[in-house]
Parts: sequence; C-alpha cells; structure tokens
Amino acid sequence: MPPADLVRTHALEKARSVATRPGDGPVVGVDTAVVLSDDTVLGKPADATAARAMLERLAGRPHRVLSGLAVLAGGSERVAHADTLVAFRPLSGAELTAYVASGEWEGRAGGYAIQGLGAGLVTRIEGDYANVVGLPVALLVETLAALGYPPLAGKPAAGG
Repeated sequence: MPPADLVRTHALEKARSVATRPGDGPVVGVDTAVVLSDDTVLGKPADATAARAMLERLAGRPHRVLSGLAVLAGGSERVAHADTLVAFRPLSGAELTAYVASGEWEGRAGGYAIQGLGAGLVTRIEGDYANVVGLPVALLVETLAALGYPPLAGKPAAGG
C-alpha cells in the first residue's frame, strides 16, 4: 500500500475506533509516518537499537513526514493527508548515541521529535511544521471547516 494510503487508512481506523454513535463528533484520528525516498515507511522504533538504525538512515538525507487525518462528524467522514519534507544534517556516531540516550525517540515516528532535541538534527523543512510534530493543524482546520465547524475566530477588538 502506498505510504499516503497507509496513513490515511490508519487515521480512519483510529477515528472509527473511538466514535461511539453515528452523528457524534467531530472525532479526529491521526496517523504519522516517516517515509524514505524509496517509500520505506518508518513507524515508531521498538527499542533503542531500532531508533539508532532509523536515525542512521535519516542522517544527511531528506525524508517525508506523512500524516493521515480523518474527521468524523454529523455522519460524514473526511480523510486527507499532509506531506512535509524534512532534511537531516549528517550525524556523528557520538551524536546518534547521545540522542538515543536522551530517550526522546520513544513513541515517535522515525525515532525523533522535531519539537525537542530533534530540532538540532534538522537542516531544512518544507511544509507544515505542525505535521512533523504529529498533528497537521492547517489541514485539520480546513477539514473541520468543510464539515461545518469553522475555525476559531479571535475576539473582536474593543470598540470595534
């Protein structure tokens, strides 16, 4: 299955698994994966050895972060995905050891967290930063609006 279809399918399965009654909502499901240039999908590493192996594959190269997003509301289902390009700098063995020892890789697709120490691994990002964190916020807002849930508006300015 192509990576985009995989994350979309997983997101829909997650949303459906927590929707209790038709018409409940909105219910959101998200699934994120790191994808190499050959379409190899990196999920969450099982242990420190797997985390290091993933990081070694990412070091010095670009990869994609795909997040499937499913929103169930009012008996409707909308499924989409976000795609962000991320490039890592080359990493030394000592840097890999230190990052893995931090434990930040745990529970993270691709074995890193861009919002933490993992920011120091990244040289470039093209696309939605929030997608790399794990929730494509812009896509979520667009999808909710399409289902009749407009984005939150700020308070009007005083006197106006």
